[in-house]
Amino acid sequence: MSAYGGDDEAEEHLVHSANTDSTQHSYLNSPVVDDDSVSVHQAQPRRPAHQLSLRRAAERNEARAAGLHTEPLYEYEYEDHNQNDYATNAYGYDEGLNDYGYNDNYRDQGSFTSLSKPYGRREYADDTDEQYRIMEKLDDSHRDREYVSRPSRGPSMYQRMRLMDEGDDEGDTPLQRASSLLRRQLSKRRSGAPDGAMRRSLLGNGGSSESYGEGNIPLQELNGGGDRHMASVPGDTGGSEPELAAQAAPAFGADGSSSFRTVHIGNRESNAQYKYKHNKVSTAKYNFLTFLPKFLFEQFSKYANVFFLFTGCIQQISGVSPTSRWTTIVPLAVVLAATAAKELAEDIKRHKSDSEMNKSTARVLVGSVFEQRAWRDVVVGDIVRVENREAIPADLVLLSSSEPEGMCYIETSNLDGETNLKVKQGLPETAGMLTPADLATLQGHLKTELPNDSLYTFEGTMVSEGGKIGYREMALDPTQVLLRGAILRNTDWIYAVAVFTGHETKLMRNASAAPIKRTSVEKTTNRQIIFLFAILLLLAVLSALGSQILTSRNRDQLSYLMLPEGEGAKTFVKNILTFIILYNNLIPISLIVTMEVVKFQQAQLINADMDMYDETSDTAALARTSSLVEELGQVEYIFSDKTGTLTCNIMEFRQCSIDGAMYSDVVEASKRARVVDGAVVGQYDFTQLREHMRGSERAAQLCEFFQLLATCHTVIPEQRGSELQDIEYQAASPDEGALVKGATLVDYIFHTRRPRSITVSVMGVDKEFEVLNINEFNSTRKRMSAVLRCPDGTIKLYCKGADTVIIERLDETRGASVQVTLRHLEEYATEGLRTLCLAMRDISEEEYRTWSAMHAKASTTLTNRQQELDRVAELIERDLVLLGATAIEDKLQDGVPQTIYTLAQAGIKIWVLTGDRQETAINIGYSCKLIQEDFSLIICNESTHWETKEFLQKKLDAIREGRGSNIDLESLALIIDGRSLDFALEKDVEVLFLELATLCRAVICCRVSPLQKALVVKLVKRRRKAILLAIGDGANDVSMIQAAHVGVGISGQEGLQAARSADFAIAQFRYLRKLLLVHGAWSYHRLSKMILFSFYKNITLYITQFWFAIFNVFSGQTVYESWSITFYTVFFTVMPPFAIGVFDQFLNARSLDRYPEMYKMGQKGVFFNVRSFWGWAVNAFYHSLILFFLGTALLFDDAESDGMVGGQWVYGVIIYTAVLTTVLLKAALITNMWTKWTVLAIPGSLILWFAFLPIYSIVAPKFRTSTEYEGILGHIYANPRFWLISALLPVLCMVRDYGYKFLKRMYFTKPYHIVQEIQKFNIPDYRPRMERFKKAVHKARLLQRLRRTRGYAFSQTEGGQEKVIRAYDTTMQKPSGY
Repeated sequence: MSAYGGDDEAEEHLVHSANTDSTQHSYLNSPVVDDDSVSVHQAQPRRPAHQLSLRRAAERNEARAAGLHTEPLYEYEYEDHNQNDYATNAYGYDEGLNDYGYNDNYRDQGSFTSLSKPYGRREYADDTDEQYRIMEKLDDSHRDREYVSRPSRGPSMYQRMRLMDEGDDEGDTPLQRASSLLRRQLSKRRSGAPDGAMRRSLLGNGGSSESYGEGNIPLQELNGGGDRHMASVPGDTGGSEPELAAQAAPAFGADGSSSFRTVHIGNRESNAQYKYKHNKVSTAKYNFLTFLPKFLFEQFSKYANVFFLFTGCIQQISGVSPTSRWTTIVPLAVVLAATAAKELAEDIKRHKSDSEMNKSTARVLVGSVFEQRAWRDVVVGDIVRVENREAIPADLVLLSSSEPEGMCYIETSNLDGETNLKVKQGLPETAGMLTPADLATLQGHLKTELPNDSLYTFEGTMVSEGGKIGYREMALDPTQVLLRGAILRNTDWIYAVAVFTGHETKLMRNASAAPIKRTSVEKTTNRQIIFLFAILLLLAVLSALGSQILTSRNRDQLSYLMLPEGEGAKTFVKNILTFIILYNNLIPISLIVTMEVVKFQQAQLINADMDMYDETSDTAALARTSSLVEELGQVEYIFSDKTGTLTCNIMEFRQCSIDGAMYSDVVEASKRARVVDGAVVGQYDFTQLREHMRGSERAAQLCEFFQLLATCHTVIPEQRGSELQDIEYQAASPDEGALVKGATLVDYIFHTRRPRSITVSVMGVDKEFEVLNINEFNSTRKRMSAVLRCPDGTIKLYCKGADTVIIERLDETRGASVQVTLRHLEEYATEGLRTLCLAMRDISEEEYRTWSAMHAKASTTLTNRQQELDRVAELIERDLVLLGATAIEDKLQDGVPQTIYTLAQAGIKIWVLTGDRQETAINIGYSCKLIQEDFSLIICNESTHWETKEFLQKKLDAIREGRGSNIDLESLALIIDGRSLDFALEKDVEVLFLELATLCRAVICCRVSPLQKALVVKLVKRRRKAILLAIGDGANDVSMIQAAHVGVGISGQEGLQAARSADFAIAQFRYLRKLLLVHGAWSYHRLSKMILFSFYKNITLYITQFWFAIFNVFSGQTVYESWSITFYTVFFTVMPPFAIGVFDQFLNARSLDRYPEMYKMGQKGVFFNVRSFWGWAVNAFYHSLILFFLGTALLFDDAESDGMVGGQWVYGVIIYTAVLTTVLLKAALITNMWTKWTVLAIPGSLILWFAFLPIYSIVAPKFRTSTEYEGILGHIYANPRFWLISALLPVLCMVRDYGYKFLKRMYFTKPYHIVQEIQKFNIPDYRPRMERFKKAVHKARLLQRLRRTRGYAFSQTEGGQEKVIRAYDTTMQKPSGY
């Protein structure tokens, strides 16, 4: 028995036929990807069929020995066709005919595109355990069968295994035990669901184990599909007894498991007992109850706040504090209050946006009338009505719609990033419920799976308990499920039942709670505060120890102090606390509030930047949180969504090539068509195109071309106005919609579809075409075709698809225009346009009758139906005549290629995580310069855990071996699909995946779910010490945005969900360039300098306290007046950090944008790291030494002319003034750009001190606030030593600093020093010439790549479209639903 229901001999024959020509595809071979792994960009050798035969024969022998062999279904079902009579068929071949009467040798001649997919074989050690060997063999076999003959609908490996016993009995053979083990492992890996539930999912629904994505879920049979009724009685529309439901085969949840939930339809009272979640959602960080504990936890996770709280507490102990008891606790309270106000203001914005969403209205059925209710009031079981262009309010099960057979169209770009519309379909039994009265008669309940985060799966049943439907049980699958976050499109209305609400919806289950994010600068600061506290504690202990030693040694001379006896230990501890208070401002208490204010101002600068204002949407950049601004300057990885983030979700028909002539909607003057040497070169515009159609030598070719565009598709027209042009097209593919709209530009207007025909207005004349057959698109065929009977009675085949598959099916004569068209395709591709080739052929009546019989037979086969349909389509899609090519613009957002290229120059690696198809994602990767033409693509499309691991290991080994030789790590890109990514994220593979991915310049993950996006980000975050930024525009990006260090949301066409959940919001992707390279670099540099200066200024002042303690026998006496100490931090040195943190620029915006390499300094942490921190700290110690000891030496003999001495407070004020002048000079030295605010902050602070001192020395003593400064004013300003020390010592301190700065700039030059010189002297740059050279090289490499393999991007839903169009009759009036 083969993997897909056919016998092995037949399958081997098919494989042999398919693999006759193993080199027919000209794909790109890269030095890294030239093994036998799967890649759409490389040619691969095929596995010889005889190897498959030997292995399968061995498997059959094992199965027969185990008594498990069954007769091949393929032979039984086709025994009347297997005689292979020799006869002449419709194509003139008289060799042996196959099952459908056509000749297999036709494929051998090279016109058949192989469906096979090779794989690599693993060798095993001889001592491998037999059970393990067989298990691996089964896994290997599974890979063969899945890839050699897919697509298929036959029994899978899971179904074959179901024949075996579930348990591992002692009598089981190794084959049986291995099968059971492998089944359980693969079940868990592929779904993450419990074993039992997932086996029911894989095996219970129609015998199909294939896991479908959102876009390719097969539709049910349109006329009822009796196999869906798990409990219906044949010939009866509904039983009269409830017991009929019990007579069915076991349904979902019928095994007695509790892994399902019951939802009573339209019955709130019955559902209330289950206490399901309400439909109110919240993305806010805090609520009324959690604000205080979460806020305090966040704030006191900062060690500085913990230290100041401790200091403030011990200051309240009587007799311990040498300063006022309020000098620490009051500033700390102010800091916390300011931070709390900022956090509240930011979170209130989130609450407001959540409230707007929760207040959105929905129509809920109450009795037999629909009432308007807020989304938050929708509950599980409610029947709701959703109208066109409205968002789905909860996870719903579709009942009926305005479209035929209960179908509807939804856009899921918010969920999976795909812009092509998805078709959903209600059950046939409920599709006829078109009025509220009908719905009111619906009685029953749903049994559904428990809430989970899987967007593409759903299990459940609908149990009817009477009414119109009767008593029966019907299976539900993802075809009936509409997820919250999707948008209803091109459907007037739907009726549906809510099954999951609020935070239980699949969208919200993919999201996560708003995390508490802390920056790397904050974390580094926190760690250094611990070390500073250790130094402070050491100084306190040394001071207390010194006090204890000196006091005990000189107790006889200190009798006047009346020191207590026998309390040495108590006094020692008390002294430690005293010195902790004395030195506590070694850690600046103002630092936290200064950081918060500086960050807030930096955020306001981002908000006010007009360069990031989008006039089209009237949207400015918005920093939703100011806590992360410096992280913008250190980003190493960007994780981006594609749809809506890089692209605009808009497809436009831009250009076409017809009969060797190029036509474009807009033609530049230099490119206009003209005659050169007797030949036409250049492009015509669409106005000239219409003129050529009315009368020219190529008029017939032009008309045929646009007739193909208007007829060969599965689009549904919707008349939206009275005019013929007021038509809205329902297209499962955005490309198809753009092509049909393109045809309307030349008056080929498709306006009517009936089940068997379509009507097109051709230049004002209606023509009806009979749709005979549709050969649908799939990723293997890379094309679609339509067989039409034209108004004149002729039968034509119209075909469109990738140039690689169309060109090889052209008539041998082909024509001179083929090479010209190929050149045009290359030109289109260099402009980033999506290209398709169009071809046709005339078909005779006899040929069509023969082929139609084969197509009918293939369409009704029960085994390998899709594969057989593809083979039959091959027979008629031949000898085509090329009509031309189209070029569609998947419009990138403005500036995306330049932005990505510039960010890559800045050392940022960009990963694209998208739900879109692989071909589309790769094409966009080239268009937006994420992937360059000379890149080698490593493409991972594996289907099992072991294959994925082996693939990644093999590529990693190849790169390691090639290092230092021909492997350029800057030209590698990794492409991986969602299925392979599932395995790559498992514990034993994730390290391999991450190592390979981080070696690549770019990574594209295709067909990924929102949860996978978050898991990828978390993996890199956990395993790499790098700052990650995630950017997206849809609700499917929220979890990724919240998982990254920095989240950026785009206010795009997919709504504001991402922008609301992000840390920063911008209108377009291109604004990310300035946000990171300019604002990020500024913020990081400013904040780094501000933090280092804040520590420097405090250490410089407070270490002088320690030097003074040496001279006062460690008595705890302070050299400075207590409020002067507080004012030092609060007033006199607070403005310079603000000026540096808000206004300083080490380079201007133009230079940072022009030289993106400057951004790498932030990534490397050049401006703020442990070394720089302790460099500043040591410098502060050095300055304090000079200031204290040299100042003390100059003041040693401080007798004045009248014989009096100044005393301690005069001495303290002079040293204080020298310290203040020094730190202000240091601020001036490190300032790169002087503004009026810098002048106000630095010289202004010194002026403030000189103005404050006389006022305070007079006022404070009068109010008894402080008496220390009473009468000292004359002893200071009249003292020449005061002025000498205040001027001389700061200059001496700065001599070393200035010399070091000169030495570093002249002899240890950094890159930014050079750019500063270029900026200062406006030196011209050579780079414009280099840019022109790079563009020329870029175009040459692009043409080389295109000649090797011309790609395409055709985003088309695979399968099911013919059923959809056969159900539509647009001439019929749609029901209103009321």
